Amino acid sequence: MLSFIEARTQILAAVAPLGIEQVALPSALLRVCADDITAPADLPPLDNSAMDGFAVRTADCTTGASLRITGYLPAGGELGVMVEPGNAVRIMTGAPIPPGADAVIPWEECLETDDAITPQATVKSGQHIRWRGEDVASGSCVVATGTVIRPTQISMLASCGKALLPVFRRPRVAILSTGDELVELGQPSVPGQIINSNAIALAAAVADCGAEPVMLGIARDNREDHREKLATGLLCDALITSAGVSAGDRDLVREVLTELGVEQQFWKILIKPGHPTAFGLHGSKPVFSLPGNPVSSLITFEMLVKPALRKIMGYPRPISPTISAILRDDVKKKPGRVHFLRVRLMAAVDGTVFASTAGDQNTGILTTMLYADGLGILPADDSFFAAGSCIDVHVLNPDFAMTAG
Repeated sequence: MLSFIEARTQILAAVAPLGIEQVALPSALLRVCADDITAPADLPPLDNSAMDGFAVRTADCTTGASLRITGYLPAGGELGVMVEPGNAVRIMTGAPIPPGADAVIPWEECLETDDAITPQATVKSGQHIRWRGEDVASGSCVVATGTVIRPTQISMLASCGKALLPVFRRPRVAILSTGDELVELGQPSVPGQIINSNAIALAAAVADCGAEPVMLGIARDNREDHREKLATGLLCDALITSAGVSAGDRDLVREVLTELGVEQQFWKILIKPGHPTAFGLHGSKPVFSLPGNPVSSLITFEMLVKPALRKIMGYPRPISPTISAILRDDVKKKPGRVHFLRVRLMAAVDGTVFASTAGDQNTGILTTMLYADGLGILPADDSFFAAGSCIDVHVLNPDFAMTAG
């Protein structure tokens, strides 16, 4: 059996970006840039005013000087005026600096009477001027390959006139639940049946990390239904199954996947929860077989599947960083497996993060996931973690910040 790190490393080594497509810039949010994007021109393209005020010659701005207003330049205006000695031009933020001027005086630093101004503060050459190319020089890289596109990148790319952007393709991820006991949400049920919540939760998790979920429904506990639905799932870029991956007489997933040409890479990992997780490859397509327990399914997706999907989408660092937190509770576990401890997180005013257990750690208790801000990663070989000790935490809820008491 593989350790957690060995399993995740093997999965990540087996997957790669799918290819590149062009998307309209507004649709590129949270996609990963697939090429270095360079500026086609200087930004700003012209020297321009950083303030509403008056374009002047600093040589004219002596104590008590009166400068005649001889023109007006709005943002977007054309250069049709020049600042002659002893004159000033009214200018708006973003308007080009007229020839002859070497400074801008904000209007609140002037005394204006009739058609003239008198500066009321010292004027320095170059003040309140945004110089051509001071932000971005023509030909320089503004967004590098592997950058996740966020609103700031969209702002820069739009400023550079980039209407289309090359990005790594989003994978289509098939999701299949298995079991005769399952019923779809909204359908009538009888005692003993269970709502197919895993498929909905996994679809939400797939969408949340930027991939496209494809719902396959429920495979009933017979080979024919498994074969039909799994074969359909293998037409997508990746396949996730939940349940049917243990060793019972109705756990058919791994057997049917093998019949369909999926090469199993491993089965069972030294983790809790999620021990019976399996991973296979259909050619280069990853196939993840997750446990049917909702808590185990969500946690194994977060810790094993999500990094793989992020790598497929072009993320240069697909594994989310962990933070250090100080335990507030004593925690015991059996040695031999990495445990993912559901924890609540609290941040003190000095930045120290504290972790408390989020409740009953039994995998049948889904409500604990509701309260969990993160997953404490408890090393396999240790069995006792005293309150006050430091652990690594994989953050689930980045908005956990609270003041610790």
